[in-house]
Amino acid sequence: MKLKFLPLFLSVMPVQQVMSQGKPNILFIFADDMTVDALDAIMSEREVISPNLDRLRESGTFFTHAFNQGSWSGAVSAASRAMLTTGRYLWNACNRQPDNPNFARQMAQNWPKESKPYVHNFVQQEKYWPQYMSEAGYKTYMTGKWHVIASPDKVFDVVKHVRGGMPKESMDYYERKFIKGREEVWTPYDKSKGGFWEGGKHWSEVTCEDALEFIDDAKGQDKPFFMYIAFNAPHDPRQSPKEYIDMYPADKISIPKSFAPMYPYKDFIGCGPKLRDANLAPFPRNRYSVQVNRQEYYALITHLDVQIGKILDALEKSGKKDNTYIFFTADHGISIGERGLFGKQNMYDESVRVPLIVSGPGVKKGKTLHNMVYLQDIMASAMDLADSKDMDKIDFKSLMPLAKGETKESRKAIYGGYYGLQRMVRTDRYKMIIYPMINVVRLYDLKKDPLEMNDIAADPQNKSLMDNLLLQLKNLQKEVNDQLDVTLYYNNFFKTL
Repeated sequence: MKLKFLPLFLSVMPVQQVMSQGKPNILFIFADDMTVDALDAIMSEREVISPNLDRLRESGTFFTHAFNQGSWSGAVSAASRAMLTTGRYLWNACNRQPDNPNFARQMAQNWPKESKPYVHNFVQQEKYWPQYMSEAGYKTYMTGKWHVIASPDKVFDVVKHVRGGMPKESMDYYERKFIKGREEVWTPYDKSKGGFWEGGKHWSEVTCEDALEFIDDAKGQDKPFFMYIAFNAPHDPRQSPKEYIDMYPADKISIPKSFAPMYPYKDFIGCGPKLRDANLAPFPRNRYSVQVNRQEYYALITHLDVQIGKILDALEKSGKKDNTYIFFTADHGISIGERGLFGKQNMYDESVRVPLIVSGPGVKKGKTLHNMVYLQDIMASAMDLADSKDMDKIDFKSLMPLAKGETKESRKAIYGGYYGLQRMVRTDRYKMIIYPMINVVRLYDLKKDPLEMNDIAADPQNKSLMDNLLLQLKNLQKEVNDQLDVTLYYNNFFKTL
């Protein structure tokens, strides 16, 4: 008799409820401006204290070579998040194609005036990531930084405390002189300066409280959940309680081995004094300014780590952990003094690489993978786990076969682009960067030179290698719909040697 009633029972159940039965929960935790070095320092001892991210890493698989493709805007997070929520590669996620053979020189004449039209120039998408998840049977939640043109209220089921690109800053933040022993007018724990303190409670703590509320709500739901928990930290203004600042005495902070007072091409790649991020320390850079910025950066990461620990604890107490996949990453990395650069608008690894952790059923525990992936592959992974019927609409690839040890195959080369000012191709061994405005090409052997300190592009013995890298870059440009022809600039470089 039960078998006879089963089809009738199914016929009256809501379609999404039938679809969602047995599907895993998805918890996505998103940081802002976190370089991979924060959790996986290269050739040095790690200075950041992050016990909760460490335990998340130990419970799953850590991807050391996760990249952001770049940006059409100085607000790199805007492009990164557009790619993440649409599932489209960089120039497919942009509403117009700003790059053409003359664009770099146009930018030189109009910088930074011409940057503004492209900041929020996202493609209008029929569906965004949470909507795909909703159609796959999920209840969707969102809190924190959004920075995408679509209204979160229209694409998530539950939304709290939506934040913009960055908090309102006190201009005192940019007036600091970074002279050792001198008292500054701005401190990261002064709540009167606004920023992350605006509203009375630190934004990371508010985001955490929202996440705890979401988890409590999800306990009583039949549907699986998809939570998008987007912290603004450790983006500047790097504010945190004094107890966290005190954990990192500035004069004890190590200086990057690649530190330099000035990057020689900064004015030709969009990283000069007209870039907001570049003004977080005076020109030329001094070592103490780097130490103080890193002190505040590390403190904010540790404060963030405490909030993440509370979320992980709540998930475990909810009874939902065993059927939940957790993804952690950041929208891009950050330079803080390397080569004299500040910001994320460059093609060096500290800027384009981020930490990426996957944890959940079937994922290899305590595993570290060096496969090259894009951070936006997380969207494809979540849709893969949700058994979405729309995978063919997504440019990015699921990480799950790698995370579960089902394959070792991954991308052979990674693309990077910033306006018409920079292009990059990176393999597991080499990185080539092109600066079209000044016909400069840079080449690094990442095996011998992982900190990218020794440019070997001018060595004639490397010409055939570089020709091959150029071919790979042009193939990647076709894949991501990048219409800037870099051949002329590449050839011009060799004419000057």
